[in-house]
Amino acid sequence: MIGTRLTCVATLLGLASAAGAVAPGYDPLETFAPLVLPSPAGVTRSANGLPGPGYWQNRADYQIHARLDPATKTLSGEEVVTYTNNSPDALDMLWLQLDQNIYRTDSRGKYSEGSSGRPGRYDGDTDGIVIDRVEIVRNGRAEAVAHLVSDTRLRVTLPQPLDPKGAKLALKVAWHYTVPGLFGGRTAWGSAKAGDIYDIAQWYPRMAVYDDQRGWDTAPYLAQEFYLDYGDFDYWVTVPASMIVAGSGALQNPEDVLTATERQRLDQARGSDRTVAIVAPAEAGGAATRPKQDGMLTWHYRMENTRDVAWSASPVFAWDAARINLPGGKTSLAMSYYPAEAQGQARWGRSTEYLKDAVERFSARWYPYPWPAAINIAGPATGMEYPGIVFDGIDDAGKQLFWISAHEIGHSWFPMIVGFDERRNAWMDEGFNTFIDTYESDDFNHGEYAPKRDSEFAPGGGNPVDEIVPILADASAPPILARADTIIEKWRHPVTYFKSALGLKLLREEIIGPERFDPAFRRFIAEWAYKHPQPADFFRAMESAGGEDLSWWWRGWYFNNWQMDLAATKLAYVDGDPAKGALVTVESHDKLVMPVTLRIEFPNGTHQDMILPVETWIRQMQNHILLPTHQPIAAVVLDPDHKVPDRQRANNRIGVTKGRL
Repeated sequence: MIGTRLTCVATLLGLASAAGAVAPGYDPLETFAPLVLPSPAGVTRSANGLPGPGYWQNRADYQIHARLDPATKTLSGEEVVTYTNNSPDALDMLWLQLDQNIYRTDSRGKYSEGSSGRPGRYDGDTDGIVIDRVEIVRNGRAEAVAHLVSDTRLRVTLPQPLDPKGAKLALKVAWHYTVPGLFGGRTAWGSAKAGDIYDIAQWYPRMAVYDDQRGWDTAPYLAQEFYLDYGDFDYWVTVPASMIVAGSGALQNPEDVLTATERQRLDQARGSDRTVAIVAPAEAGGAATRPKQDGMLTWHYRMENTRDVAWSASPVFAWDAARINLPGGKTSLAMSYYPAEAQGQARWGRSTEYLKDAVERFSARWYPYPWPAAINIAGPATGMEYPGIVFDGIDDAGKQLFWISAHEIGHSWFPMIVGFDERRNAWMDEGFNTFIDTYESDDFNHGEYAPKRDSEFAPGGGNPVDEIVPILADASAPPILARADTIIEKWRHPVTYFKSALGLKLLREEIIGPERFDPAFRRFIAEWAYKHPQPADFFRAMESAGGEDLSWWWRGWYFNNWQMDLAATKLAYVDGDPAKGALVTVESHDKLVMPVTLRIEFPNGTHQDMILPVETWIRQMQNHILLPTHQPIAAVVLDPDHKVPDRQRANNRIGVTKGRL
């Protein structure tokens, strides 16, 4: 419900037209039936939707040394993973994710797209990641262990089980692969006018999650995104000295890889709310921007309490930065890297401004940004997010650059801070993030780019509740809770992004109101920060802290693709006399119901609003409402401002009818 509405007390007489009467398509016993959520509450996950007293989560800390060879487009590396088993189970094996194997022509991901029989369809086809060596480090010595590569997974058989409740081991893996060309918005390399840009993500073998839901979660990588444990990362990237490297986290050795001028400008940016050029577009690629021109340089980055890291490297980057102001007096650094052709105030010259504003507002509204930098890259892997760094397009400009920058950095909250399982529940990261970035569009620079009505929220550019109607009406549309891998491209944005985001917007603004939604949502974020909530945890958390049984909403909007058709069917004065009041008959003709505004319009052009709660239809499809007025009425209208997704608005208005109710 919206707080600015005039809300009158509705006197609900509860007079069904006949006992047990049910309209075709609506049965209150179905809509309001008890709902059994898929993940039961227990010791690890409490009934209030928050982590339980026995919640546990494993941990993976990484040290990675990598080397990029632009001549062969090869990335090689060696990593040591310190893995902590906090579970109650002894582990006799480990599973890791090898996302680069999706680029193999025989990958399961290629078959899932229905086009595996077309060789060369992707410019990015490679031989995948080659595992050179797998070892366990014990007593300071590395010893080889048995391992098996299965599509995008690596199984490591341990010589002895890893004990539960805090035991650690060090796993050492050496690997190499060819960096693919343009493919699907993930890791890639591509050419700007003056040289190549490398966007390197999903680039090292990453620990799979062992959790209280499935044990090892070994879902293959079919181009859905990520489910990862948290830890601290130290990584060293060796590249040609002519390149600038932008990476997740904080640069640890600026004196080795930056000039004195660049270090001075960075210090200036840390204290500036205005964008400061670290490498101006006119300087990009120049010899003066590098400590040396020949040979290689190693960049060392560190990021703490994160589930992943990514980086980008190029000899053609311009680079600018500004301070991010965070709650409690803390700060971070917004930074943008882009080739010279992307410069200008209509283009990437405002990227850092966009990034700074989004992080500050998301932090103030929902949860403070935790990392030392937020980075936007203009390169080939456009429209993709990783902790502390996002990849967008060189040609992005104006409102499109603002929208995509705000959206991608918004993923810092979902799923980088709140660690959703994107492999199975893509709607939780994409929908939740699309939901919060619509408010950022409203807020930025007094609504400069508002409202957000792009393909990620309203596919047709109009009112979202009208845009959702054909999606709900399409029998082939999947429900939100469908497994992410099963949702075809036709429905990925309409359902995973748009419907999921609109569900939260309706919940906040029409069902429980911001005054209850916002504290409950903030508590959910804070309690599940750096943890792994499931859909049922979110549903329980919003009900418990929001103070509302929402089983009817979860069932209709998330478990099903139900439609709504509310109708006003009769309007009559009591005993034919306006002075005695009036009764209106409202009905539900379909399975989905919501609270709705009922507007009483008077002949003089004024009106009065009242809210009909969802309980209007909890026992019957039809209800007679005594209106709080004793003057003549011109008409009564349900949902006059188009706030709910009613599929048939022709029956929402009714004038005074003859006869009595």
